[in-house]
Amino acid sequence: MSTSPDQATAVDPALAARLPELREQYAALQARGLSLDLTRGKPSAEQLDLSEALLSLPGEGNHTSASGTDVRNYGGLAGLPELREIFAELLGVPTEQLLAQDNASLRLMYDCVVQAMLFGAPGGSGPWSGDGPITFICPVPGYDRHFAICEELGIRMVTVPMTPDGPDAEAVAELVADDPSVKGLWAVPTYANPDGSVISEAVARRLVSMPAAAGDFRIFWDNAYAVHHLTEHETKTANAIELAAEAGNPDRVLMFASTSKVTFAGAGVSFLASSPANVAWFTEHLSIRSIGPDKVNQLRHAQFFGDAAGVRAHMAKHREILAPKFSAVVSILTERLADTDVATWTDPDGGYFVSVDVVPGTASRVVELAGAAGIKLTPAGATFPYGRDPENRNIRLAPSMPPLDEVRVAMDGVATCMLLAAAEQAAAA
Repeated sequence: MSTSPDQATAVDPALAARLPELREQYAALQARGLSLDLTRGKPSAEQLDLSEALLSLPGEGNHTSASGTDVRNYGGLAGLPELREIFAELLGVPTEQLLAQDNASLRLMYDCVVQAMLFGAPGGSGPWSGDGPITFICPVPGYDRHFAICEELGIRMVTVPMTPDGPDAEAVAELVADDPSVKGLWAVPTYANPDGSVISEAVARRLVSMPAAAGDFRIFWDNAYAVHHLTEHETKTANAIELAAEAGNPDRVLMFASTSKVTFAGAGVSFLASSPANVAWFTEHLSIRSIGPDKVNQLRHAQFFGDAAGVRAHMAKHREILAPKFSAVVSILTERLADTDVATWTDPDGGYFVSVDVVPGTASRVVELAGAAGIKLTPAGATFPYGRDPENRNIRLAPSMPPLDEVRVAMDGVATCMLLAAAEQAAAA
């Protein structure tokens, strides 16, 4: 990932002179009657078509797992071993420490938080809900659904800045050192949402080894984009579970992943990996609410991929579809804005998003202008807890779902909106 070195700052007042010209450009944009959507990182229909063969699997009479289990029946709480073996290799964890579940890793994250609140977690003194206020550390810009879990459950959120190497580890260390209410840290280690950053091994080591006042402090290691590369170079994720064990904090990391953007977003498989103690803790409560995951779906996935190499080959096909769209976003922003002070943006090597910082105070206006021109963007502030970006400058772009031609049209329009919003602010100064 490459990122412009400086965040967007106050725009050159000379841009105010372009206000009439930019208003004309915007009027022409509105006149096109566009209806385009860059709001969420959904796979496109073309990407979903890559997994169409899943619908014919496992096939009539082919319903027995490698161990001889009839996948149509109850049981198998940990998930099919053959699928767990494939993803254990991809995620760098022991198979016996990896659970395969139903389609949404977000549900596994939610369940882990709720279980800890109700029953406590290994290393703690009891239920989180009985310890008074709970605090989670939220790197920003970050993933809005992480924040939504905390908000719904009444968990206080404090922010730390993201860096190109991951969350500011020293800021995290200061927060966890003396405050036992700090129970969690959200982290997307590979191609983070939205800035595409990758947690370095040095930062991962610091996060898993730093002293924490709460014995049950957890890092929610949401490895959603571990195999979602946009280049031929496959970034390797720091092995946080192994590093945590080496540091003497084996229970600190809860790792999550899924096939939501690998096969079918609504019918994939999710994964939870952690220490043996955490896996036993989660499984104990899982056994009360479930009699086993959808093993038919897990079997079809195991047959579809075959092995870890099959997953990598499948993801190369995704890359062929996605990479040109991300290239279009970066090239249009560069062409339209590089000679201005209007914005800086990321150029990620993987994942599903491009993060843009516009002139402080103008992000919500950019989103408003784009919406009025028929281009839907993620709401300004979505990448911050409670939807409040204190500087009103960050915008998350999600170019995966529209066809390439629509991405180009949308991005040219978004660039016009960024310029107009900056010019309006300059003229009002």
